[in-house]
Amino acid sequence: MINDYEATTPIVPEGDGRTTVDNDAVISTLNGLIETCRDGQMGFQEASEGVERSDLKSFFSECSLQRSQFAGELQSLVRTLGGEPEDSGSIAGSLHRGWINIKAAVTGKDEGSILNECERGEDVAKKGYKDALDGFLPDYMREVIQRQYETVSMAHDKTKALRDAFNNQSTSATSSR
Repeated sequence: MINDYEATTPIVPEGDGRTTVDNDAVISTLNGLIETCRDGQMGFQEASEGVERSDLKSFFSECSLQRSQFAGELQSLVRTLGGEPEDSGSIAGSLHRGWINIKAAVTGKDEGSILNECERGEDVAKKGYKDALDGFLPDYMREVIQRQYETVSMAHDKTKALRDAFNNQSTSATSSR
């Protein structure tokens, strides 16, 4: 029979160079990633609404949905530890999303500015995932977070490539005048 302590305490195998961590610390790490995912979900949704190109709308919408799914996965992990999962984004994320709206309004929904902000947001997400992976986590959680980190990194790289292509296209158009 498993008692409540055993059901909610992360188990990290002996001899792998890591130590058992405090349940609350793991829950805090997961909740931080949930906030990061919610920030990305809302930020990408707003970015999707702020661009005209259908390929960008589609990409941003896909990233938004993906972050929602990631948050749901992480919330499930928090529940397995007996914790209360986050269900919203962070204050900093709200400010970041607000900045996208202000920038878009000021620049006439300039795609380059929106891509810059999305790439900046993805820098923050990558760092959050990297920090989580550098910490002490049970292996089954580490696998989920590693998979999500790889997807976030790919979205970051694609966002950066789109931004760079936009900037190169804008530079070429300006220099040919």
